[in-house]
Amino acid sequence: MAKKETGIASVLAFEKKLVASDGYMYGTTWENRDEPAEPLKLVEKSVRGTISNRLKDTVKNDPAKLNAEVEKPNLQLVDACALSMNHNTLKLKFSLKVLSGVETPSACNHAGFSQKYTEIAKRYIERTQFHELGRRYAINLANARYLWRNRLGAEKIEVRITDVSNEQEKKSWVFNAYEFSLKDFEKNEKTEELASRIASALSGRKRYLLLDIETYALLGEGQEVYPSEELVFDKGRGDKSKVLYQVNEIAAMHSQKLNNAIRTIDTWYPEYETASGIGPIAIEPYGAVTNLGKAFRNPKDKVDFYSLFDRYALGESLANENEEHYVMAVLVRGGVFGQSSKE
Repeated sequence: MAKKETGIASVLAFEKKLVASDGYMYGTTWENRDEPAEPLKLVEKSVRGTISNRLKDTVKNDPAKLNAEVEKPNLQLVDACALSMNHNTLKLKFSLKVLSGVETPSACNHAGFSQKYTEIAKRYIERTQFHELGRRYAINLANARYLWRNRLGAEKIEVRITDVSNEQEKKSWVFNAYEFSLKDFEKNEKTEELASRIASALSGRKRYLLLDIETYALLGEGQEVYPSEELVFDKGRGDKSKVLYQVNEIAAMHSQKLNNAIRTIDTWYPEYETASGIGPIAIEPYGAVTNLGKAFRNPKDKVDFYSLFDRYALGESLANENEEHYVMAVLVRGGVFGQSSKE
């Protein structure tokens, strides 16, 4: 049964507009970071761990059974990655392409809906020129949020970004990551030019933007670094209990993980002011934060993407501009958002 003419398209998809490459990891020294760096490789470690999981009451309350359990070898084969003892600095290199066209779905089977949505999206672009989203993405590049665990404990972090879209307009920026907050997106003059170029690409004033990003984190000689961890579907039969990501034998971070960090700009969810220590969350339709096991945009409260988008795309005004920013940021993220004809 076809959707009625006033409804949302049953086939509706948007291509992502922030396209990150995988991030490649290298080792170097802070003093010589301008010189070629050495690719980091994974190593295998076989370790005998101790029993540390919670035990059943019948075991933990019986000393004999507890000792028997502790004596069992906890053998593990894991991947690891670290700087050499000649290097004290991690170099992470990746590229980011920014595309326009958020006003045009990549797939839509409802001509009436497509026309109405396109008109509304164009009005948003004309009014905002994507300045707010561009500024937030730029700050997340400058603060090196995408280093994730590698950011913790780094003495210094330097971010070098070069616009390589056009040789005539080539431009480079160098940022001290610690000058930019991870908790908010207050306007910062140092990122304004980069933000303007990102906004220009998103809004279509610039055909596209291609950034080369190199990040240097001073960690210490021989310190462990953290590539992305692979999802092992069959842990019962696999040889390793931890498998790290590599490309052509170079330790690497998933493009999805880099993208997640760059789009961690949602300070508009209801609990932002009261959820102590959480700060911005990644742009997701339900505000999902998997490591906390929580969705911060509950459909019951009508603050999830679908509740807002269904109203906004059909011409209804949202409560404020922040809700519009959120909706458009989800569309920049991309995804499949059609409404089932069975609903």
